[in-house]
Amino acid sequence: MRLHVIMSSGGEDPDREKEQETRPQSRDGPVVSAFKQAKLEKEAQKNWDLFYKRNSTNFFRDRHWTTREFEELRSCKEFEDQKLTILEAGCGVGNCLFPLLEEDLNIFAYACDFSPRAVEYVKQNPLYDAERCKAFHCDLTQDDLLEHIPAASVDVVTLIFVLSAVHPDKMHLVLQNVYRVLKPGKCVLFRDYGLNDHAMLRFKTGSKLGENFYVRQDGTRAYFFTDVFLAQLFRATGYEEVVSEYVLRETVNKKEGLCVPRVFLQSKFRKPLRTP
Repeated sequence: MRLHVIMSSGGEDPDREKEQETRPQSRDGPVVSAFKQAKLEKEAQKNWDLFYKRNSTNFFRDRHWTTREFEELRSCKEFEDQKLTILEAGCGVGNCLFPLLEEDLNIFAYACDFSPRAVEYVKQNPLYDAERCKAFHCDLTQDDLLEHIPAASVDVVTLIFVLSAVHPDKMHLVLQNVYRVLKPGKCVLFRDYGLNDHAMLRFKTGSKLGENFYVRQDGTRAYFFTDVFLAQLFRATGYEEVVSEYVLRETVNKKEGLCVPRVFLQSKFRKPLRTP
């Protein structure tokens, strides 16, 4: 079954960003000018660096749910003490990375991010151990991962709330890059914003960059995925689709008396055992 819907009500969603606005806004109107879009693309790294400068390591919650949601992070070993090599592409400040390293002592992790400041926060974390983790700065749309990671050496790649920050015209470059370091038969684990997520519904007029693509007030950008678009993107880069699920949740804001819809897309795509 290609599409499976998960419903959840109440409580707080561990994935949600700290919301600056809670009520939906009108996002209709003209698309941002080509000049401003080019400026946003040119300054993308600077804007994410400023984001981490403002928020330090305090913005996102640690993601302790990843091994529950993605069995590949537990079950892809052939024997008990096998070292599992993972790549967290777009590691931020380590909210996914460090819970994984704590949970399984047999994991070795490569971790990279677009923001040099975020990578420095990872390296400054008391849990960072150079024998178990290698963190490095990388623009996945243009820097070759093979300069840091041997070809076809990674058991699992995670792309968790990362691809949405990349311009849609460059997303395929990210997938091509991680394809080269992923072992044949192994998977990319994906989770990101889905179409009509509340984060999308609250964008104001003047925020639209293109179809399902928006800019926040701080200059960082967000794309909102459909399962069809995502599958086409991965297949065109050579992957096989394993599963694609919409994860639907309701986040309650008791202070504002609001219940808002969260829509995420959670998927797995495999590198074929044999390249055509």
